[in-house]
Amino acid sequence: MADDMKTTGPLLGVRVLELSGIGPGPFAASILGDLGADVVRIDRPGGSTTGIPEELDALRRSRRSAALDLRDPVGVDALMTMVESADVLIEGYRPGVAERLGFGPEACATRNPRLVYGRITGWGQDGPLAQTAGHDINYLAITGALHAMGREGEGPAIPLNLVGDFGGGSLYLVVGILSALLERERSGVGQVVDAAIVDGVTHLTTLFHGLMAAGVWQDRRGVNMLDSGVPWYDTYRTADARHVAVGAVEPAFYAELMTTLGLDPDPRRRIDPGQWPRIRDELTAAFAASPLQTWIDTFAGTDACVAPVLSFSEAIETPQLRERGVFVDVGGLAMPGPAPRLSRTPGSVQSAPVPFAAHTRAVLAEYGVPNIDDLFQAGTAIQG
Repeated sequence: MADDMKTTGPLLGVRVLELSGIGPGPFAASILGDLGADVVRIDRPGGSTTGIPEELDALRRSRRSAALDLRDPVGVDALMTMVESADVLIEGYRPGVAERLGFGPEACATRNPRLVYGRITGWGQDGPLAQTAGHDINYLAITGALHAMGREGEGPAIPLNLVGDFGGGSLYLVVGILSALLERERSGVGQVVDAAIVDGVTHLTTLFHGLMAAGVWQDRRGVNMLDSGVPWYDTYRTADARHVAVGAVEPAFYAELMTTLGLDPDPRRRIDPGQWPRIRDELTAAFAASPLQTWIDTFAGTDACVAPVLSFSEAIETPQLRERGVFVDVGGLAMPGPAPRLSRTPGSVQSAPVPFAAHTRAVLAEYGVPNIDDLFQAGTAIQG
């Protein structure tokens, strides 16, 4: 591992090869790197395709970078030598591409039966959509998740790609990889982790399928408890054109919300849907009467479940996140720190975002790749 890398976390000693991509694969690799794994990103010749300066790309942190041309069989041979001593490989190509290029799961297992081979796609490795392009919004669309988001009478609300790419994709890939590593301790053999975003997002909707089966959730947006269908679970505009988020789900929290605002807390109103439009009007008028800071001060220390709607930049400075050290300084940049937190072997951001191909020669030598000078001379390997 390079001298500028930290060495902390529960995954110390785990070697991860990340084949360059965008979105969920890099984020999964970042999580593993933050937890102490030695992640080597195999970049493609030509550098980043994200349009983000590499030194600012938070998804390039906690890893090293080596550049290999995997369209060249000689580059593939170098990768396969690295596979022999790796624990995990992550790839996000369309189904069949890795096999066609010569580093699919079977080929890698032949060289290293202990390898955990992590695959991240949108649609999955099979099925009628497997070979078609897609993005987060498309994966959410066919799972029912997008349909459920938004207000009654309006179109679906487009969320950030936290739900699909990172929630249904990256996190499930990490769960699969860690599970396979744990199982390998018993069997001595690796396996393939097929992480599809449509699988993960669908799994995230488990609660709502259960609620529908129980008859307490309607398959329409904006009419349910958690989708703005009730007035005590919604956002409200303040006098200074900001917003508060209200989540007073339980009766006791609802009573505290209404009492704090000087409104009628009678629980009979809460259980009568005919009263909900009036309650919503009352809450709208109450919050519109004062600026956001007034409501922050008013609800401080209460159980009314009212919080300010903050921007990303404001979140960095909010007391709760600041006191917990949720954001960390990485080379002068504020970045979210590792999560979750472990008591004995906490993770950390192991390094600042890695420059393209900064460690190619060192990594190839460390992994025992032969004829390194020939790779550079042919342009198959690149040193940044």
